[in-house]
Amino acid sequence: MNKIKSSLALMLILIASNCFAQRTEISLNGSWQITKTDISAGLPSNYSSTVPVPGLIDMAKPVLDEPYKGTFVKNLGNGNSSYMYNNSVYWYRRTFSLQNIPAGIIQLKLNKSMFHTRVFVNGKFAGENFYCFTPSYFDIKPFIKSSGGENELVISVGCRNNLPDTICRGDDFEKVLFAPGIYDDVKIIVSGFPHIKNIQTVPDIQNKQLRVVTEIDNNLNNKPFDLSYIVRERNSGKVVSKGILRQNLSGEKNQSTLDFKISLPDCILWSPENPFLYSLELSTNGDRTSAIFGMRSFKSDKEKGVVLLNDKTYYLRGTNVCIFRFFEDSERGNLPWDQKWVARLHSRFKELKWNGIRYCIGFPPERWYEIADSLGLLIQDEFPIWKGGEVKSNPVTSDQLAAEYREWMRERWNHACVVIWDAENESVSDKFAPAINKVRKLDLSDRPWENGWSRPAGDNDVIEAHPYRFYPYYEALSRNKKPVIEDNNVLSLFYKPMIPDNSWLTHSKAADKNEKKYPIIINEYGWIWLNRDGSPTTLTTVIYDSLFPEANTSGKRLELYAKLIAMKTEYWRAHRLAAGVLHFCDLSYSRSRAPLGQTSDNFIDIKNLIFEPNYYKAMKSAFSPVGIMLDFFKNKLIAGQGQNLSVILINDTYVKWAGSISLTLTKEGKERVKKTVAANIGALGKETFSSDIKIPAEKGKYQLTAEITYNGESVKSIREFIVE
Repeated sequence: MNKIKSSLALMLILIASNCFAQRTEISLNGSWQITKTDISAGLPSNYSSTVPVPGLIDMAKPVLDEPYKGTFVKNLGNGNSSYMYNNSVYWYRRTFSLQNIPAGIIQLKLNKSMFHTRVFVNGKFAGENFYCFTPSYFDIKPFIKSSGGENELVISVGCRNNLPDTICRGDDFEKVLFAPGIYDDVKIIVSGFPHIKNIQTVPDIQNKQLRVVTEIDNNLNNKPFDLSYIVRERNSGKVVSKGILRQNLSGEKNQSTLDFKISLPDCILWSPENPFLYSLELSTNGDRTSAIFGMRSFKSDKEKGVVLLNDKTYYLRGTNVCIFRFFEDSERGNLPWDQKWVARLHSRFKELKWNGIRYCIGFPPERWYEIADSLGLLIQDEFPIWKGGEVKSNPVTSDQLAAEYREWMRERWNHACVVIWDAENESVSDKFAPAINKVRKLDLSDRPWENGWSRPAGDNDVIEAHPYRFYPYYEALSRNKKPVIEDNNVLSLFYKPMIPDNSWLTHSKAADKNEKKYPIIINEYGWIWLNRDGSPTTLTTVIYDSLFPEANTSGKRLELYAKLIAMKTEYWRAHRLAAGVLHFCDLSYSRSRAPLGQTSDNFIDIKNLIFEPNYYKAMKSAFSPVGIMLDFFKNKLIAGQGQNLSVILINDTYVKWAGSISLTLTKEGKERVKKTVAANIGALGKETFSSDIKIPAEKGKYQLTAEITYNGESVKSIREFIVE
């Protein structure tokens, strides 16, 4: 064995007793040994490198596989190609010691690992899990040395191409690597019986109580036992409720589900504005564990086309995180596993007035959800399936999908932040809805589901819409066709009149046929992505070259991007036909060199989380809870002419706003016209105000600004045009 073996040994000394009054959880995170073999090899005898856990295999030192030097695979679908890791197995190894163990349960848990996880303890096969995005549990007690001493733990992960095609593999045809790895926490769980297998907390805010459903394994013992509970305020530790339940289990089976309620008469509701958390601790005479929860509810309202947080209309404002794409970013390093960096990332999102995130086409490590709970961000949690339209051939059955969905839900359902189960992205198949409805009732909080471009699976669900107004012109330009531009005004490409029948929501088949008026969440829009260095992506080069030739430097493109995306954000928010507007996207890869990327985020320094300044300033206004939009998209006006201006105000808050709208027309930084309009808007309201101005006689380029003040900050809507 490698000489570093002894340094990896984990010594665990547990006091012997007849039972365990408290569960012991031992983290196995840290440095592991790693090596690589082909798929036909057995357990290796030598390990050539070390690698951090959690992480990915590309973090091994010395390097096992150079990124982008693997097998180049052509035609993965949709015309994309990949440098995907192929036909290899990566073996992780470390040692640990457990001394004086009378425990009933010795279990290994891997929060998430991909692709195809197998576990060996002391050279013996302990189990496997083909699932890649949900936890793996292994009973390792039979393989532990009973006399104490050192145990060897080996975990292997494979490559995506070696998974059966009946298993979800993390579809994303804008990725090229698909690096394997143990990318979330690993731990050993030691407890006695009765063992608490799972807890589901079900907040009931109307009756001010918490329903608790917990699964208990009593090891075929029919003796009665006590289940104790304590509810505490998470931050202060203050006890708000406690009690003991006497239980009788039948010896005919080893598992029972206990369902009880805890009164919380003075409970504080959780929301992004006040992310107040509680902890629930459950104890038997052999086990003790806890769950963090928030007292909140979330559901859809088809009558109003909105979503309700704590029984009140709540407009979602936010962004997307594509963690699996970020895994392929050249500057990623260990950032996804750096808790301070992750907390700062979410805090920066809050700075932009966002209250929600779609974790898009894949799940980040569990710690990300804990941070979203504590900082107050609503998560649309999207299973990593993206087929890109109609799925004509899909070997994954509804039963298989339901099995994977079940494991996902069981891990995530106590998080206050998780409010929408998102079954897939931009895909149409008759297999998704049956899978959703097989597992829907498992979530006793009855969160809504979102089913991509497929029809909603239930009455409590929501619809995603991706109104990429530039997409048809990208298609035309890519085929060397010149799109027709109305009045030679590029803004007319995407600022079309809003039509109440929802046909304005192009690029989403389900939204276009929204007869029942399900709440619509716009969680993608734009199609004007730029890499962090200001260069266009593969999807936007023809857009900038053909439609915006004047933006011929990185600086000009970044400035233009900020103006356009802010206008689009104002537009989708102001017309109030969507329950939420989430920008795509603010964590992704940035690939301005081969292999080129399709999308990107909006940072200029990802390690220090510095947003591109133009973007940050523009979007902070565009997403203000009390927002403003100049309903004006002309690119040319006639000198000396009168012009009526409409300004739309929206209020996402529960407090009336009153103040004034300032309208300012400038040329080369000098003020030419200024008017003030008194305005007020009620809670959750939308109001339109108008004013007439006279266009100056002097020709040239002008800037028009509508401005209000909200919470001491300036909120602006800006338009630019030429006076002829």
